Amino acid sequence: MLEELYSVAGSAFAIGNLAWILFGVTLGYLVGALPGLGKGTATAVAIPLTFYLEPLSAIAFLVGISKGSTAGSAVSAILLNTPGEPSSTPTAMAGYPLARAGKAQKALKMGLFASVLGDLFSTIVLILVAQELAEYALGIGPVELTAILAFSMVFIAGLSGRSMLKGLIAGLFGILISCMGLEIETGSPRLTFGLIELYDGLPLIPVAIGMLALSEMMIQIGQRQRLADEADLLKGSSKREDQIVTLADWKNCIRPIVRGSLIGTVVGILPGLGASVGSFLSYGAERRASGRGADFEESGAIEGVAAAESADNAVVPASLVPLFAIGIPGSVIAAILIGAFTIQGITPGPLLFLENKDLILGVYVSMLAASVMLLFIGYFGQNMFARIVRISPALIMPIVVFLCCIGAYLQGGGTFGIGVMIVFGIIGFFSKKYDFSFVTFLIGFVIGPSFELSLRQSLGLVTDLPELLDHPVAIVFAVLAVVGVWRLTVLQRKQMAEMAKAETN
Repeated sequence: MLEELYSVAGSAFAIGNLAWILFGVTLGYLVGALPGLGKGTATAVAIPLTFYLEPLSAIAFLVGISKGSTAGSAVSAILLNTPGEPSSTPTAMAGYPLARAGKAQKALKMGLFASVLGDLFSTIVLILVAQELAEYALGIGPVELTAILAFSMVFIAGLSGRSMLKGLIAGLFGILISCMGLEIETGSPRLTFGLIELYDGLPLIPVAIGMLALSEMMIQIGQRQRLADEADLLKGSSKREDQIVTLADWKNCIRPIVRGSLIGTVVGILPGLGASVGSFLSYGAERRASGRGADFEESGAIEGVAAAESADNAVVPASLVPLFAIGIPGSVIAAILIGAFTIQGITPGPLLFLENKDLILGVYVSMLAASVMLLFIGYFGQNMFARIVRISPALIMPIVVFLCCIGAYLQGGGTFGIGVMIVFGIIGFFSKKYDFSFVTFLIGFVIGPSFELSLRQSLGLVTDLPELLDHPVAIVFAVLAVVGVWRLTVLQRKQMAEMAKAETN
């Protein structure tokens, strides 16, 4: 493999190709740092730029954008508590309290290091075992996928809020909202209320922007005086240990980074789960391992930032495994890359390694180069992004709302997308006020179509309970989902009892 990669290093390290990679990573990082404009938006908008590029430069450019925007979305999550995309929500939960405590630089740097390490690990896995792992991904049928998605929903519902019941209600509501549009089997309109714009369902980006960014702006506008009082805290501490990643920080974060990289890689390989599932699973695992409970979000946790960012960035390269090997996109980015391959007259799938082996090897080398560039761009450009926190909240909030409107307009079909964003901004506002997990809602909304399709297919494949014995993977995840509901409910009751006891004392 090393000899094959070396044979294409000349074309991958050509000045023109490296320039497009650098441009892609930089553009992606900038766009990712803007609230509401994530890697899907950046990559989709950049597709027209690839019409006149060589195949290698075109794919490398788009991969650079996806890598840069995934890492860049942590900037607004940590500094402004407004994630650039849903998968950065755990980063905001653990990183924003650190920024308020004057440790913004520390959180940003650890987030960047974890992003690069997770991305690099997943890229190496893609290079070494792409075809072998693709065979396992292909073996996951509808029954197994239904059980995996159900387990993911339960796990996230139990960890993203204080109430398991409220989390599950929010997740089921998200699945219900995802049912808007044309029914999968018959094509009949469903929950469209006579609006043609809803025939394709609600657009994801406006919904996510409304639930995450706009609702947060509504809350912060109501607390603008408190935010103004905290401005000095957000500027950062003068202590050197609050501005750098110390050896103690690395000791605390190595295990979360390794675990997050593994989780993100596995989630990325499995089609349909997405970066949000990976980041939340990793964050939840670290939160439980820490034993800190609610203090994880109240005081902030650099381990949480490392866990979430390593998993989030590991998903992107891993999601290319099923795309390269079997032609099935494992994520939004992979789906967009299919369009880029088609433009270049290339068909992803098993024959890709036979007919265009040099191209794929060149893409591998370009992805490694993009990981290195991401480290330098993020590290030396962080001071520029950190200056955002020195701007008055009265100036930041209108800018964030304006950018949210742009993202909703571009990805939501014009003014209809802005309307959707406003509606779900209001829903998100009340969700946060009454402690309904808006995160679980978004996960339910994202996986809803896949869950419905796989469930319908499962009901057709499994007509009797004994037939489930032919699907041991599904049984394992179903048992884990049931045990998860019981275990997380017990833990939440204990935490509530301890909190009540502490208040009485």
